Amino acid sequence: MALKTIANGNSLLCCLWKPQELNWWIGVIFAIGSLLFIIGSVLCLSPKLATVWSLDSLQINTIFFAGSIPFTTAAYLQLFQAANAGESTDENSGSSRRLNILGWRPGDIGWLSSALQFIGTILFNFNTFDATLPSLDWFESNLLIWVPNIFGSILFLASGYLAFIEICHAYWAWNPKDVSWWVVFTNLLGCVGFMISAVFGIFLPGPANIDAATLSTTFTLLGAIGFFIGSLLMLPEMSTSTKSMTIVAQ
Repeated sequence: MALKTIANGNSLLCCLWKPQELNWWIGVIFAIGSLLFIIGSVLCLSPKLATVWSLDSLQINTIFFAGSIPFTTAAYLQLFQAANAGESTDENSGSSRRLNILGWRPGDIGWLSSALQFIGTILFNFNTFDATLPSLDWFESNLLIWVPNIFGSILFLASGYLAFIEICHAYWAWNPKDVSWWVVFTNLLGCVGFMISAVFGIFLPGPANIDAATLSTTFTLLGAIGFFIGSLLMLPEMSTSTKSMTIVAQ
């Protein structure tokens, strides 16, 4: 779908409310998680703002953990969708479609991307929850916070690039007129931001860790913005997507 199509006001407004489409829920829930990561990052980078809101570091870390929950929820919905892609119902025989909870399609690039992303979000659940634990020394912080963060970020980066390849049908492509390209491109940039953030997120004794922590939070913010934009773009993308599942009330 060309970006000029998005400019159509009626089409855009129609896409803003489509709860019967699974892609709508995926986009909205990812956007909520991304927004919480943005808020947490801004509060970390603006201590005065956190003071105004009477928030300490534990409460800010709780915001990150809260943001990881929608990430995992949306990632699972995306995996569920990929696991059931291409399934159809035999209306003539009256047989109902058998839904796969997780599926196993390692040869399907879309399923593989979704599976890696889902595992990565689970690692982020551990990473952000462990950050709320009090009185961790630098070794415990690296083991409980940085290790799941770095592995989760690696999985996110692999997932984002696989999604990019799936949409572009090439290892690299420049197609800014296609909204689906923008979805995977901004998500990939978000994955790169999280990856760089994880590299700088290692805990080291001494004052040098303060600068590294600032860089880590900055790239977390940039990564979350990338995911937020990509999530919102999933809404107008639905108008031409053939992948989204329709939620039917039984």
